[in-house]
Parts: sequence; structure tokens; C-alpha cells
Amino acid sequence: MATRRALHFVFKVGNRFQTARFYRDVLGMKILRHEEFEEGCKAACNGPYDGKWSKTMVGFGPEDDHFVAELTYNYGIGDYKLGNDFMGITLASSQAVSNARKLEWPLREVAEGIFETEAPGGYKFYLQNRSPPQSDPVLKVTLAVSDLQKSLDYWSNLLGMKIYEKDEEKQRALLGYADNQCKLELQGIKGAVDHAAAFGRIAFSCPKKELPDLEDVMKRKNQKILTPLVSLDTPGKATVQVVILADPDGHEICFVGDEAFRELSKMDPKGSKLLDDAMAADKSDEWFAKRNKLKASG
Repeated sequence: MATRRALHFVFKVGNRFQTARFYRDVLGMKILRHEEFEEGCKAACNGPYDGKWSKTMVGFGPEDDHFVAELTYNYGIGDYKLGNDFMGITLASSQAVSNARKLEWPLREVAEGIFETEAPGGYKFYLQNRSPPQSDPVLKVTLAVSDLQKSLDYWSNLLGMKIYEKDEEKQRALLGYADNQCKLELQGIKGAVDHAAAFGRIAFSCPKKELPDLEDVMKRKNQKILTPLVSLDTPGKATVQVVILADPDGHEICFVGDEAFRELSKMDPKGSKLLDDAMAADKSDEWFAKRNKLKASG
């Protein structure tokens, strides 16, 4: 399955200004592209909402070879209740630790050289205070599972992921499609996985020709398909084909055709300005208005 790639994790955000500040100024990521939509996504990329929304892709480098975050903002929705499903993203960046200290962004050392922090909305990030690897600073995404073996059967046997580590005692496993890609960590918890309203989605790409076969496998194995194979349009950009699945705990998984996605995901040098312009125009974004007021008075 070396042709499959880990792409991004989708977060719902209620405060675009503070969120942009965290990813840009604390983590040191770049705005890769920003897109505005007048109505909800056919594959529920923005959640179960029909109105106007935006998508902002942020990362340490191009989406071709970096795992990034997709920040979805639904106009008029300021916050989302968190569940216990998303347990964090781990990245290696001494610069991010330094930035957080300089900006007085809350940090808590949870192990030697590893700091826990939160993005606006309460999403946890773990920052390793060391130089990033050459491939990508984003090391792993951790998701909660209620039955580790059942989840391993799904992710490894049905989705073709390689198991890199497995610890029965700690009820955790590390999986991935390639050594140099961001990994998926499954962490067993007691009780059910609760996705609440803030539930996210993890995305992967595969050759377009594999999408119908993937959907067929899930049908034959009686697995949940949230959105059957569908084409998604982005104004002025490439049309991509996706299928949206759900694992045994209901974690949403997007598989997108790789060829068109590489076209869609090209970095837009105007991305950061497009985001700033959208925030400035959004009257409900009080943080942006406050920042402009402070700039004017300063």
C-alpha cells in the first residue's frame, strides 16, 4: 500500500483568528490554501451543516509530502462540544516550544522534553522539544478506540496499513502506510468512544482506480460507508473523487483520488491573505476586529 498517503486531519474551529494565531505563530505552520464555500459539502467535510463555510489548509510544507491540518469554519458557529475521540497530534519542533513560551501560550511538560498544549477549541497537541526530522515535523495522530484488536483488524486488514508498534499492556498501536509518513496511533480506552459535536476526520489518498474497489470491500465486509463514491468540486480548482468511511468506533475516514488531489492541493501563495481578508469581512469574528482595533490604537 505504498501508493497510499496520509494527508490531513479535519478540525472544526469556532474562532478563526485565535486558531490562525496558534497554527501560524505558535506552531510555525504556513497557510497553504484557503477556500470559501456558499453551501455545505456533499461529503459533509464541514460536518452536518448546510450553510456558508470555509476551509483553510495549514502545514509545515506542501501537501504533497507533509501531513497538514484542515480547519473548517462554519459561519455563525462559535464552538463545538469535545468528545474523547481525538487524543492529540504529536510533532517535533523546538521552534514551536520556543514560540509558545515567547507568546505565553500555555504549555505543560508531560514527559521529559514533551509539552502538551491546546489549540483553540481544546484540541491537544504534543510538542517534542527537538529538531524536526527531514521528512515532516508531524509525527502521529492519536485516536481513541474501544477495542484495540477490532480496530487493528479494520485499519490493517481492510485498509492495508502496516503495524509498526503494538503494546498490549498499554493498549496502543502505531500504524502507517510508509516509514516517512505521519503515523496513526490507536489508543485503547475504557468505555465507548464519544465523538460529540467536534468530531474530526482523517484523510488519506490512493490511486483513483482503487476507490471503487475500496468501497466494494467495505460493502462485502458490512462496514459503514458514510458517503459512497462522489465527486467534489472546488470553484476554479480540480474536481476530486472521495469515499467516506467509518471505522468500528465511528472515526470518519476520507479516501480521495491521489491524482486530482495533487492538483487541488497545490500551495496558493495568496492563501494567507485570503484567510485574513475573510476574517476581516466576517463581522462575527470579534477577535479579528479586536486585533484591528489594537493595531489602530498602537
